[in-house]
Amino acid sequence: MTWRKLPTRSLAASAVMSLGLAVPGVVVLVRVLYGMDWRLTAMIAAAAGLVALIVAGALAYDLARLRTTTWRLTDDRLELRSGIAVRQHRSIPRDRVRSVDVKADPVRRAFGLTVVKVGTGEHAGERTELTLDPLTRQEAETLRRTLLRGEAAGHEDGPLAELRWSWIRYAPLSVWSFVGGALVLGALSKMLDWFGVNLYTTDTAKAVWEWFVARPWVTVPLVVAANAVIGTVGALLLFAETWGRYRLEREPGRLRLRRGLLTSRSLTLEERRLRGVELSEPLLLRLGGGARVKAVATGLAKKEEDEHEDLAALTPPMPRDLAERVATRIARLSPSMSGFEAASVGGRVRGSVVAPAPVADPGWIGRLRGHPGTALRRRVVRALATVAVLAVAAAVARDWTGAWVWAVPVVVLPVVLWVAFDAYRGLGHALGDRHLVTRAGSAGRSTVALDRGGIVGWTIKQSFFQRRAGLVTVSATTAAGRGHYDVVDVGRGDGLDLAAAAVPGLLEPFLRR
Repeated sequence: MTWRKLPTRSLAASAVMSLGLAVPGVVVLVRVLYGMDWRLTAMIAAAAGLVALIVAGALAYDLARLRTTTWRLTDDRLELRSGIAVRQHRSIPRDRVRSVDVKADPVRRAFGLTVVKVGTGEHAGERTELTLDPLTRQEAETLRRTLLRGEAAGHEDGPLAELRWSWIRYAPLSVWSFVGGALVLGALSKMLDWFGVNLYTTDTAKAVWEWFVARPWVTVPLVVAANAVIGTVGALLLFAETWGRYRLEREPGRLRLRRGLLTSRSLTLEERRLRGVELSEPLLLRLGGGARVKAVATGLAKKEEDEHEDLAALTPPMPRDLAERVATRIARLSPSMSGFEAASVGGRVRGSVVAPAPVADPGWIGRLRGHPGTALRRRVVRALATVAVLAVAAAVARDWTGAWVWAVPVVVLPVVLWVAFDAYRGLGHALGDRHLVTRAGSAGRSTVALDRGGIVGWTIKQSFFQRRAGLVTVSATTAAGRGHYDVVDVGRGDGLDLAAAAVPGLLEPFLRR
């Protein structure tokens, strides 16, 4: 197949996007010229010249990039030649392509362009991913379908989840809602600083502090409320932009996620890469009855240019029962946790033979087995130790702060005890026909259903205090997701039997019955 060039309409998009880079430069230039007493017409002319120079530079660079970048798709490889000063020729075998990520910001969307990233699902560096920046929408869709040509459609193909705007009520249930006002104030002060307005001069800070101290019962609640309102509005807007037009569907042999109100994004994930699902429940979201579904898959680590994005997220925050149903359909989980969990309720598993048993609770999370009471004792001891340290610090600081400092350990005590009991209630594990399920955490609780076929090893960890309590942490090693998933503070015998039954024959040579 012949080599193809990138579309030339990229020049127009580059010209428009370069205007965003010109704005800070124009602001700084006007500020400098204003201090030198330049005339208004002269400042306008200088600013226009700077804008023209920046746009011309962007166009020259993009034109050189377009002239030196070509790509082609052969019967067995996707190839890309690029580089202005240093030429590169990179290629990916078609049979190793595992994902096609299509993304378009508002400017590229206006010109009918998208950025396409083709990945192999490996973590060996940039050589495992090719970026075509940009392609037309038609070219991108044709390339996506060609590279990820799946099997024949099955009866389960079709939509798995679509956006309901009622889910936006879960957007403020995040810690960012409480710090959003401070972030906006910091960004605003930075912008004003470009114009020479400094909000943090000594006189200004002193006046604001005196005003706060004079009426704390009014100013403190007012600031807290204003910060919460700004953070909530920001969270709602971010949810709308990130998850607008959301749709998750199963195509033959793959999952496809589409989302984005202004910046559209389409991620196609081969089901061969899927090693399970994770039900993520941060504390505030969990208290509000919500959860998110994430993929446990190979090759979904965050990229350097996308550090702010969670590429593994398959759903927005949604009602927890709905999230559980979506996770069940994505991973094709068994509706019941038969096998190890059901058989081990009355005793330990012997060897790797697991007898099925009837299950009354149809939910796969509802059948998780709890952990020994010594796990609760460990968490309560840690909570009391934290309060003891705060009490010692309060005793030391009393001479400088006054008796009110004793309120700190008194207030913290019920909080840490609640966290300890909640963390213990969150512990659980089960073994199904195809999946190992584990749950842990309080502030950030997660329930992971890991495909047993994706487990490549086990790590058995036991601290000094765990040995005294008869507990162990069993970690399933996998090439997907975080790389390992832990069954925390499980009984020593149950943990080893769980590992032996999950992947028969893998741990058996190291066990002594």
